Amino acid sequence: MRLTRREAIAGCGGALACLVGSSAVAQSAYPNRTIKMIVPYPAGGTTDLLGRLIADQLKTGLDATVIVENKPGAGTTLGADQVAKSEPDGYTLLMATSTTLAINKTLYKKLPYDPLKDFAPIGLVAGVPFALIINPSIPAKTLVEFIAYAKSKPGLAYGSAGNGSPQHLGAEMLKAAAGIDIRHVPYRGSVPAMLDVIAGHIPFMVVDLQPALPQIREGKVRVLGVTTPKRVAAAPEIPTLAEAGLPGFELVAWQGVVAPSGTPRPVIDALAAQIAKLMADPATRDKLTAMSLEPQPPSTPDGFAAYIKTEIERWAVIVKNSGAELE
Repeated sequence: MRLTRREAIAGCGGALACLVGSSAVAQSAYPNRTIKMIVPYPAGGTTDLLGRLIADQLKTGLDATVIVENKPGAGTTLGADQVAKSEPDGYTLLMATSTTLAINKTLYKKLPYDPLKDFAPIGLVAGVPFALIINPSIPAKTLVEFIAYAKSKPGLAYGSAGNGSPQHLGAEMLKAAAGIDIRHVPYRGSVPAMLDVIAGHIPFMVVDLQPALPQIREGKVRVLGVTTPKRVAAAPEIPTLAEAGLPGFELVAWQGVVAPSGTPRPVIDALAAQIAKLMADPATRDKLTAMSLEPQPPSTPDGFAAYIKTEIERWAVIVKNSGAELE
């Protein structure tokens, strides 16, 4: 039976109550040295900011020294592979994304790690919404008008954060749903692509909402909709693409924390308890909402593990339909 999104995240009932007790036991021996949080993206981005937010919680909650190390490259595989091959002792963690743990499983012919076998899930943190943006010079005010425009311009170019990125896959989903002929132009990150949309070098893209929202509100780009099933709390004035003319359209990425497989369960539980505490804090949830993210309900390690399995299956269909493939 396929788990619903909420069931997969929630895991077994009452498990969070057990985490607090087990974390107390774990903390008698753990941690006694520096914990390293590997972020497989450059400093300053959404994943980096989340990693530092979680690191601060671990510092306080576990009375530990926690450092964040950025290791971007190769579609997050460099940082992920480093963590997968680290000692499973709880002192090396990964700020993972749906790219790392779900998309890459199908995207890469030879992935240096196995998302299911090489990691111990700890907790899901946030969902990442996307938006369809266009250069304001395009004569389209709505999604329906843009689709008509795209059909009149076969081969219309779009930018993305790179081959196989959620932004690339989102545009390919749009291509299939709207029946338009568009051409992919990959960039090294979503911000460089968005800057070219602003400059008019490429006409449109699907972009993560967090860096795009200031550009939208300043009128530098025109937004036609968000990819979430419901409107985003940070920008309730923007309709969903489903509302705007593509019923059922949904694209949401996510962020979470994992450790190397084999990390002792009491250590996993101690870390999970701190992340659950962070996610239950209204101030934290407000902060994530202000970052145009979707705070997730506190999750258990088992619930997150089940969710990752369902997400690998979901993204596999999207990747295969897009035709994207990397060595």
